[in-house]
Amino acid sequence: MVYDANLPVAPVRDWFERDWWAARGSVKDGEGGRGGVAFVDAPVGPCVLRHYRRGGWMAPLMGDRYVWNGRERSRGFAEFRLLAELFQRGLPVPAPVAARYQRRGAYYTADLITRTIEGAQTLTDLIAAGRFDASLAGRVGALVGAFHAAGVDHADLNAHNILMAGDRLWLIDFDRGEIRVTGTAWRLANLARLKRSLLKVGACDHDEAALDREAWAPFMRGYERASGQGQ
Repeated sequence: MVYDANLPVAPVRDWFERDWWAARGSVKDGEGGRGGVAFVDAPVGPCVLRHYRRGGWMAPLMGDRYVWNGRERSRGFAEFRLLAELFQRGLPVPAPVAARYQRRGAYYTADLITRTIEGAQTLTDLIAAGRFDASLAGRVGALVGAFHAAGVDHADLNAHNILMAGDRLWLIDFDRGEIRVTGTAWRLANLARLKRSLLKVGACDHDEAALDREAWAPFMRGYERASGQGQ
């Protein structure tokens, strides 16, 4: 297990068990990630507990199991370290609290606990509520641009992983993310993935031409300013 050494209370392994929190009336299930998450009232404050699960065609075969390839490369530890680095840099990400793996022979399972971003709505929620306008699109572009300027490759950039709390935007779920120092193809892949997600969740009534005109153009202006790509 790894955890933030500055916590007022050191985590224990029970913290990674949803049923342990439920027995204490301290859990609320939520959506997000593969397999969902649980929001828990931890001794260190509101937190999100996520148990890693596979997606895609591997899900029926492997479920929550991953092939063991070393402690430091386990999913929870890798995401914990990346979040800690981004949080230290002042980027808007949830603060990591603790991570663990449990090895079983050639496989392992993984869990991660992060601070809750309280009062947050996903970009998907905002689109459904009719709040995704040119101004917000520009701000989302600036958010993504700031991460790209820092070399952050988000492996699953989509409307569900962009949050708004109050007047601030956040980016979550950095599983398989990394900091890159070379290349640009990964940036284009991130942007293409986000654009597909916006269309899928109903931005501009699933109309790509309307999205390009009403949202993607202001998105890219915000992106270029923040990433330095327009200079």
